[in-house]
Amino acid sequence: MKIGVISLGCAKNLVDTEYLLGILKESGHDIVTDYDAAEALIINTCGFIESAKAEAIDTILNAADLKEAGLKKLIVMGCLSQRYKPQLTEEMPEVDRFIAIDEYKDLGNILSEVLGEPVINTYGKTTRVLSAKPWMAYLRIADGCDNKCSYCAIPLIRGPLRSADRKELVEEAKRLAKEGVKELNLIAQDSSRYGFDIDRQLHLSELLKELDEIEGLHWIRILYLYPDEIPDDLIGTIAASKHILPYFDIPVQHGSDRILKLMNRRGNAATIRERTAAIRRALPDAVLRTTLIAGFPSETEEDHQNTLAMIRDVEWDHLGAFTYSKEEDTPAWDMKDDVPAEVKEERYKEIMELQEGIASARLAGCIGKTEEVLVESWDSLTQMYIGRSARYAPDNVDGNVRFRSAKALEPGEFVNVRFTRVSRHNLIGVADD
Repeated sequence: MKIGVISLGCAKNLVDTEYLLGILKESGHDIVTDYDAAEALIINTCGFIESAKAEAIDTILNAADLKEAGLKKLIVMGCLSQRYKPQLTEEMPEVDRFIAIDEYKDLGNILSEVLGEPVINTYGKTTRVLSAKPWMAYLRIADGCDNKCSYCAIPLIRGPLRSADRKELVEEAKRLAKEGVKELNLIAQDSSRYGFDIDRQLHLSELLKELDEIEGLHWIRILYLYPDEIPDDLIGTIAASKHILPYFDIPVQHGSDRILKLMNRRGNAATIRERTAAIRRALPDAVLRTTLIAGFPSETEEDHQNTLAMIRDVEWDHLGAFTYSKEEDTPAWDMKDDVPAEVKEERYKEIMELQEGIASARLAGCIGKTEEVLVESWDSLTQMYIGRSARYAPDNVDGNVRFRSAKALEPGEFVNVRFTRVSRHNLIGVADD
């Protein structure tokens, strides 16, 4: 059967999609990217925030139009299905089946019934089909979350923290390396808590040490670390490693202790400052990334100024922010959303303008330096290669490296690049030939 698959949302959702592609491929189905030619279409959705929900609904409605042109089956899975399955089933009859996340253990059987074609019921056990660049893969080390931040719907969508078996993760990483993966990015809702659900201890360092020994892996990156659970031994493991990048993605959300408490976040602004300082003492070239929320309920100008002070003190390399919006079924839903929209937007702009200057200054410090760059594409318009150094994650958020080379290079190749200037969030340079 010709089946098209659309994946929306985060990298963690992408891993689910790749497991889906695995069972479809093993079952002998043809995966098509021309959705007009598809006999069936499966959409893996995100349902975390309003913009993601809107994107998912728009995608479903556009796909439903294809039924008039011959599409036989339309199936929707993922976070939106998990969160709103009863309502969606009633309101969108053009969808043949909504599949919730807690049904994935029976995904093959469900698809067999809906499609009228056999699909093996080995979701999560069959080899993933990588849908991104063949030299890069995500390794989901855990699912779910126990943090219960007051604004966040992830625990009610994905459930409690469930760490993957360490032996199985190492075996999957070895398999990916043999398939040509050179960059492995570890992901979870909270990667720093890996293993905590098993014995109330943190086991990320142990996992990293094993992954660091795998032949073929050149870069290992960790995403989504909680600020109060970056112990000295984890920093030491990264500092002593051969392949683990000194890249710390630490979503801190705010710089005011009062707001952090309302958010039900562990630790405080002092913890954020102390841990980031400890990272930079041990790893002077470490890259620090974070996200912030502007305009959380009851946020005052003083709270906002505390956030700006924290940004100045830490000097994040990469920072993203968004204005607060109420999310149903979360504790913050019942808080009075009393910060006017125009104030939220103004505070967001102040955060981003401050960060723009900090990020530019930090990038300017790279001029004249040479760093290893992973080649990813060629831009025929500018006659430059596009790639990433260790300071840029693969999620198209941080920026990239653009450079010229006297010799032809292949995507997935590593090359040393000397940086000559900065262009917004990108570094420009010349390859060492």
